[in-house]
Amino acid sequence: MAPSIFWFRRDLRLSDHPALLEAVRLGGADGVLPLFVVDDEFLAPSGPTRARFLAGCLEALEDSMGAPLVMRHGDPAKVVTDLVREVGASDVVVTGDYGPVGQRRDGAVATALEAQGVRFHQVSSPYAVEPGTVSGDKGQPLKVFSAFRRRWEVLGPHVVSPAPDVRWISASSDITASQIEARSGKRRPALFGDLPDGPPVNLPVPGEGAAHQLLEDFMGGPADGYKVRRDFLAENATSGLSPYLRFGCIHPRTILHVASGPGKDLEHFRSEVCWREFYADVLFHNPQSVTEPLQAQMSELVWDKGPEAEERFRRWARGETGIPLVDASMRQLLAEGLMHNRARMIAASFLVKHLHLDWRWGARWFMWRLVDGDLASNVHGWQWTAGTGTDAAPFYRIFSPLAQAERFDPDAAFIHRYVPELAGIPAPKVFEPGGGVSLLDQADYPEAMIDLKAEREEALRRLDEAKQRYGATTQ
Repeated sequence: MAPSIFWFRRDLRLSDHPALLEAVRLGGADGVLPLFVVDDEFLAPSGPTRARFLAGCLEALEDSMGAPLVMRHGDPAKVVTDLVREVGASDVVVTGDYGPVGQRRDGAVATALEAQGVRFHQVSSPYAVEPGTVSGDKGQPLKVFSAFRRRWEVLGPHVVSPAPDVRWISASSDITASQIEARSGKRRPALFGDLPDGPPVNLPVPGEGAAHQLLEDFMGGPADGYKVRRDFLAENATSGLSPYLRFGCIHPRTILHVASGPGKDLEHFRSEVCWREFYADVLFHNPQSVTEPLQAQMSELVWDKGPEAEERFRRWARGETGIPLVDASMRQLLAEGLMHNRARMIAASFLVKHLHLDWRWGARWFMWRLVDGDLASNVHGWQWTAGTGTDAAPFYRIFSPLAQAERFDPDAAFIHRYVPELAGIPAPKVFEPGGGVSLLDQADYPEAMIDLKAEREEALRRLDEAKQRYGATTQ
């Protein structure tokens, strides 16, 4: 026999890991070489927040292995084939990647390995149900979440396997986890101007152990009442698992297995897992949706451009719009690299429908700052809000940040936490544009940058014009 190489990617764990089990089987008594490739193609468009968390996850993985993780930097096709020759491996095993860039990379690696007579095995995926599996009655991709979910939720059961006993073998590394952050962010958009780059001081505790502890804590507390309480911005009512799902420190199959019980709360929690899988399926079938709207008529929508528009974008990103709930949401992103899901929708709606700025600008900023930034979920979350995507909310559904604050932050606790200038101003006054602040209040908080009602009407006017233009081009 010969050793196998297991190439870790978005699966930085040991338990519930079908691909790792296959690598152990193939390596047999000759063992498994654990590899992580530092690929600039993936790091370049990412800000330092996610890179720092990734480094922590790699260090936690190595600790749990009890053996060195081989880390090499460069083009994966060259790195992997060089390592195959170095250790005499006959098999390379990975968890399948269904993203457009990942698929191109894996195609190049498979071709290079085939030329050497080495087998390339893609086993399982980062999803409970692999993208492309769920389809309609005629085999077509599904464009509506509810239809997707009905077919998705009957697939299973979700069997979880324990961590295997592995005979790890080693080779030299040419890069360390601590050097990853310095290699990130090479493609910083000029649009960002002087926006802050450094990662938050306090990121989530990285690694598989932290992920399982979070799941245990969630099931022992916030899971009870999740369906209602998850939307309240100031409450600790969500699982917090998204960064760990992003890097595969825990698999959604494990989460679904643990949360398989009855009741509306767990049912709704499972549906949130399904949203992630739905968006992965949409991206798999529509790789162009990274940059293009899925709804053709929405390509006619006019966005503001130029220096003034870019400065409005940067005020939004800094949390300086003068709209308290929007500012609190954006400052949470800066402070923590995380953002409550409802806060994401509110802030995104404001950018697109009140500031009239391109959803792709917001999507790039989120991917730059978010520790849980996931291409499929991010792109299609933005398309949903912008009314341009599959299963999208209609464009005319425009979130009122004032009404959202009154409903989901009734005591202004979330606003007070992230906008300290308003800490002494009680709800409901703090919900007003400008935070109810006047010059007499002497609060260091900006006046509202827009009239919400007027810009809502402008957004609807632009929607009507886009429909008319699209109709004229299709006649």
